[in-house]
Amino acid sequence: MTDRGISYSDAGVDLDAARALTEGIRGMVHGGTSGFAGTLPMPPMRDPVLVACTDGVGTKVLLARQMGDVSGLGQDLVAMSVNDLACAGARPLFFLDYLAVGRLDPDEATMIVGSIRQACEESGCVLLGGETAEMPGLYQEGHFDMAGFAVGAVERTAMLGPERVVAGDVIVGIESSGIHSNGYSLVRALVDSGVLAPDPALLTPTRLYPEDLRALGAAGVEVHAAAHITGGGLPGNLPRAMPDGLRPVLRRGSWPQAPAIALVLATGAVSDESAWETFNMGLGMCLVMPQAAADQALATVGRSHLVGRVEAGPPGLTWEA
Repeated sequence: MTDRGISYSDAGVDLDAARALTEGIRGMVHGGTSGFAGTLPMPPMRDPVLVACTDGVGTKVLLARQMGDVSGLGQDLVAMSVNDLACAGARPLFFLDYLAVGRLDPDEATMIVGSIRQACEESGCVLLGGETAEMPGLYQEGHFDMAGFAVGAVERTAMLGPERVVAGDVIVGIESSGIHSNGYSLVRALVDSGVLAPDPALLTPTRLYPEDLRALGAAGVEVHAAAHITGGGLPGNLPRAMPDGLRPVLRRGSWPQAPAIALVLATGAVSDESAWETFNMGLGMCLVMPQAAADQALATVGRSHLVGRVEAGPPGLTWEA
């Protein structure tokens, strides 16, 4: 406090840090601007459908802070939304981010935004804008949270979904890069208890799948539906790509385990049931397609495997005998 009263800085908000961050990321944001909002031309399409989703990184931010490496969190943030867009067959157009901190570190925030921008480029979209909020009192110093919002577009006739799936379709699974961004409350409990060592593999960024879907489309591979394997694992997400009366059947051992998940399972502290309902178990994206399309799909997308099929039956995931 001074004889002039209480300033914003006295209240814990560093305006100089905010200005430094703005200058540091100015060139990372693409598209036009109206002064207060980003603008982007709509791509030429015959009958476009806009697809939108939002997500965060969850408690992975706490483990990343604990291990002193937040460099991959920007990719995690982008992936959680653009991978969902891919399940509709949508091409990501733009991404917006929100970063909330207790005390702003311009260098760290610039690194995170740089990771977001890079992941956007790899996903074929632009970082159109965002917001950084410094909120002392709401977040402890050193703590932060992230959220993102993505918008994509798809021709109405090209949309993927359960209504296109038929009995006899097969399931092609694309490997995950690791734990991605789900199940970290469990991972952190294992690390904090000393059961699991804080290995760098635990922070491997989430794989970006839009380019895989784009490559399949360019190769003329027919895909009926897709499931992004996030919270709830394969049992909670793959059935969402099925219509009433059909169910997915998976074949155990038909894909490899991601190293980070193998580390968690090797502790012996997580039951088999809990693991399958919490982690992606090595598959981050599952595609449902005609059997005749499978060979070309496997040749087009790296680290992909024929993992199952679709059959008539009650809802829910089941396994080959």
